[in-house]
Amino acid sequence: MTDFFNPGPHANSTDPGGHKANHDVNEQKLHREGPLGFWRQISDLLIAVGVIAFIVVVIMWIF
Repeated sequence: MTDFFNPGPHANSTDPGGHKANHDVNEQKLHREGPLGFWRQISDLLIAVGVIAFIVVVIMWIF
């Protein structure tokens, strides 16, 4: 995500058609995938914790 201090590689774009095309692609992605937010981060965290717990259980079972 770009911000004021790090505008990204296309900060000085003079192509309004390209800017609109980029905006349209981002809008379609947002509608298709939904916003990245709190629940997605929670689900990613739970998956990571589950994988780590599985590895720990397997290691404890072996030794």
